[in-house]
Amino acid sequence: MYGNDFTNVHNYICRMTKIVGIIPSRYASTRFPAKPLVDIAGKSMIQRVYEQASKTASLNEVIVATDDQRIFDHVSAFGGKVVMTSTEHQSGTDRCAEVLESLSDVDVIINIQGDEPFIEPEQIDRLASCFENPETQIATLIKKIDSQEDLDSDTVVKVNRTASNQAINFSRKAFSELRDSFKHIGIYAYRSHTLKIIAKLPQSQNELVEKLEQLRWLDNGFEIQLAETEHESNSVDTPKDLERLLRQRNL
Repeated sequence: MYGNDFTNVHNYICRMTKIVGIIPSRYASTRFPAKPLVDIAGKSMIQRVYEQASKTASLNEVIVATDDQRIFDHVSAFGGKVVMTSTEHQSGTDRCAEVLESLSDVDVIINIQGDEPFIEPEQIDRLASCFENPETQIATLIKKIDSQEDLDSDTVVKVNRTASNQAINFSRKAFSELRDSFKHIGIYAYRSHTLKIIAKLPQSQNELVEKLEQLRWLDNGFEIQLAETEHESNSVDTPKDLERLLRQRNL
């Protein structure tokens, strides 16, 4: 948990800054069709993400951004705020940028993964705190790698960083030994004017090689601030991922 001084300052800054959480949500998933609507102990995945995000101290508003009428209707039914977006978007960042165009007086957008039904609200608040620094353009989370298996896995994205926690590079390959290695936790936040710019950038060569959109931003000179979290990412990409998560949660 944060110390009292940090919490007080953080809450004050958040009152002065309008921060909106957007949850991109697609129905058509190759590995897990209809994933946002799957039932998890009586609630859909997207409802669980929405409710977890709504517990944060930092967000002024939470919005689901979808391209599917079934998700739109479902979110509306449980009382969530939802916006219909284009079916042509290639990433959650692009979907967030479209929603931003319909909003006013928003300082920061936090892109919350729609497949993390048990995301910790503290992770979102930790990310929001990066924008207490007016120079922050983009921010994301990292976590210490604690197993050789994760270090060797090409599905775990590693981060190379400066002493001041600015991202130097992201890769599926390790940058250092286990004791000095961090992995990327895939939740992003953007200053609003920055999001409008990066959403229009063409893909870079590094991005195409690694299949990591954040490399496009670094290649175009944007800085990415890193904040460390102790919480793991529990994203659900496949039905087997969901089965594993339910066993861990005894659900």
